[in-house]
Amino acid sequence: MLQDYLFPETIDEAISFLKSSTGQARIIAGGTDLLLDIPDGKVKTGSLIDITRIPELRKITMENGVICIGAAVTHNQVANSELIQEKAAALAHAASCVGSYQIRNSGTVIGNVCNAQPAADTAVALVALGAMAEIAADGGKEYVAVEKMYAGVGKSTIDSASQLVTMVRFPAAQKNQGTAFVRLEQRKALALPMLNVAAWVSLEDDRFQWARISMAPVGPGPVRALSAEQILKGAEVKADIIEKAAQAALEQANPRNSALRGSREYRTSVLPVLVRRALEQAVANARCKCN
Repeated sequence: MLQDYLFPETIDEAISFLKSSTGQARIIAGGTDLLLDIPDGKVKTGSLIDITRIPELRKITMENGVICIGAAVTHNQVANSELIQEKAAALAHAASCVGSYQIRNSGTVIGNVCNAQPAADTAVALVALGAMAEIAADGGKEYVAVEKMYAGVGKSTIDSASQLVTMVRFPAAQKNQGTAFVRLEQRKALALPMLNVAAWVSLEDDRFQWARISMAPVGPGPVRALSAEQILKGAEVKADIIEKAAQAALEQANPRNSALRGSREYRTSVLPVLVRRALEQAVANARCKCN
């Protein structure tokens, strides 16, 4: 039974609350999933620790070319941020696709990651951006790649009874770099993604310096298309090269049959199309930054 609802004003105070609760408390920010899971019995807790009054967790900042997004930052804040739109367009687009406007107004990007659903839109974009999460606990801080935060479908490596993910951080896109996010859903509102793909590319002299491609739900969490990335490295920016990479993305994809998201066969046939579109959009965005 829920007995306490606590409002720490600093990160240290939040960690202290977790420690004193001896595993019986949970972190809450937006609560769009947690407040449904508690009455359903999926989460058992005696206390909720609300981090929305901790000032530094409510900010989007950039310093020395690195963007930081605090744990209490909502999807709509990210989607509407001029900084994110300019320097991480894939993430802004992904955040704008989550749930309804009301959900995006309260749900947080880091909560979307910590909930550990394999096709979480913002998580897919963050993996493509090479994002790292800062995790605070009684023993100090550690940094973990977002793709390493998945222990299985719906299972996070983060223990919200003892750990607090304070922020995610990732490099801002520079000149000659572009990002993109594409999504396949059954309808245009309040629909889970059937597939989603994010890409980040860096160009030089009309060649790919490198590319990062993340796709879901084709595994327990967002999955890197490593074979496709290897094909693109150093290759000319040409339609046949992009198509070859898009097909190679299937080597890391293992979608399941799903009543909600479609059959494995259907999604396997469609995935290369989405990878190609994401790469083409990322290239177009990179070329816009060449001038």
